[in-house]
Amino acid sequence: MTVLTRRNLLKATAAAGLAGFGALTVGKLAGLAAAKPEPLILKTANIEAKLTEADPTKNVLTYGEAGAPPLIRMRKGEPFAARLLNGIDDPTTIHWHGIRVPNKMDGVPFLVQPYVYQGDHFDYAFSPPDAGTFWYHPHCNTLEQMGHGLTGVIVVENPNDPVFDAEVVINLRDWRLGDDGQFIEQFRPRDAAKTGTYGTVRTANWLDQPQYDAPAGGLARLRAAITDVTRIYAFRVDGAEAAVIALDGNPVPQRFAPDALQLGPGQRLELAIRMPDDEGAIVSLRDVRGTKPKILATLRAVGKSLKRDLRDLGQLEANPVAEVDRAAAKRIPLALSATAENVPGDGICGSLGYSFWAINKVPWPGDTPDPTAPLAELKLGQSYIIDMENLTPHSHPIHLHGMSFKVLSSSTRQVQPLVSDTYLIQPDEKVQLGLVADNPGDWLLHCHIIEHQKTGMTSYFRVV
Repeated sequence: MTVLTRRNLLKATAAAGLAGFGALTVGKLAGLAAAKPEPLILKTANIEAKLTEADPTKNVLTYGEAGAPPLIRMRKGEPFAARLLNGIDDPTTIHWHGIRVPNKMDGVPFLVQPYVYQGDHFDYAFSPPDAGTFWYHPHCNTLEQMGHGLTGVIVVENPNDPVFDAEVVINLRDWRLGDDGQFIEQFRPRDAAKTGTYGTVRTANWLDQPQYDAPAGGLARLRAAITDVTRIYAFRVDGAEAAVIALDGNPVPQRFAPDALQLGPGQRLELAIRMPDDEGAIVSLRDVRGTKPKILATLRAVGKSLKRDLRDLGQLEANPVAEVDRAAAKRIPLALSATAENVPGDGICGSLGYSFWAINKVPWPGDTPDPTAPLAELKLGQSYIIDMENLTPHSHPIHLHGMSFKVLSSSTRQVQPLVSDTYLIQPDEKVQLGLVADNPGDWLLHCHIIEHQKTGMTSYFRVV
């Protein structure tokens, strides 16, 4: 199970692992200042998995030998190392979503690193500068590989965080399965040109509505990562007092209740939940978006009430993200639109064969020998404001690799000055995102609805 209490956390760290759901704690990194930690082995594999009441699903992809990809735990500012071993037919990579890694560690094939073919390996090494909830996934044949299971959650711990009585980590994702429990086509062109093709089976930690125990009257920290390729969620908590304490790996400036909070693919949610006093009471995390609301996971209160108060919970420490200088910032116009232009479809990392979307009127050609020019060349250390406009009738979770931005303003609603790496822009919205170009290299910018990414809504910034 993916729930930790203060007592079993010590045991789990000492054992360098967590029970159930394939969770793995990189305990050797905790408290150590070793320059070269022993690498975590992440081997891609093709397995069978029990995802429905039907027969086990074939051709499920994971890291490891069985079950879901491991939950990886790192420590803020401490060295981390991983070796990707590719055991599947497709070339692959690992992108450390939301972590501000050196450019050569970013996992984007052709742009920054070579493909990892079957039987080959690639070594990743970095020290995560920020604490929070992140995730990892391939950036090659993303629709197929992510859609078949290659998405895992990362927790970067900060020893200065306030104390919780339990922690639950949830990986939210769909599967495109038929009635027999086997994979069906991952996308439909008519849907790719709209909101994307939704899955047929919804899971949390590869389970249908899993339940986890947390101390009655205690404070539980719930971390949820949306690793789905399409679905946008509207979160609500029933049965307990809850507050949003962080989004996309960064503390929120002002805590608030998750009242139908909308987040898209690639985004992460952290909640502080005050568990009910009565043993056996149930708390539900729900998605209330659309016509079919769903309970995603539940928490059950156990034991004698700890009688804790949510108002006593200390603040999370801010991550060391540079503050944008608005007065000196240069502006970058960025328009999201549809397109009718055709682009090459023969990339090694897969093409869907269509171009439906564009950034600044240019659809992304994919991993070709002749990529597009960058959206802009940014000067290292310079402040910028991205003036992003959504000219489409659909929402787009736009993700920036390698750097964090601050949400400055929106044309449609009041916004908190959130620090993030992914922004869910609404139809016809104009938003201003401020950033400091503090990480040299080529950094991808794309919609994290993967069909939109693969059919044109992708580009990159160059920081020099």
